[in-house]
Amino acid sequence: MVSRLVTIKNPTGLHLRPAGILCKDAMEFKSSITFRFRDTTANAKSVLSVLGACVKSGDEIELICDGIDEQEALEKLVAAIESGLGE
Repeated sequence: MVSRLVTIKNPTGLHLRPAGILCKDAMEFKSSITFRFRDTTANAKSVLSVLGACVKSGDEIELICDGIDEQEALEKLVAAIESGLGE
């Protein structure tokens, strides 16, 4: 299991479009991919779970990857989040 804290940079937070991009990227990997935000743990492969976490711009999440391709998944998802998830 690997994890990293990452700050949401896109101005609108994890609304539908960036949540969809995050989920699409997460689904490329076999590892379990979740994130923690406050008292919530969300499945990064589920758009509804990501939206339900109510993550806003500037919020910090802990991205957690666990599985055979965990390091590659963590690096790709952190890069996607830091680049603004298409926004």
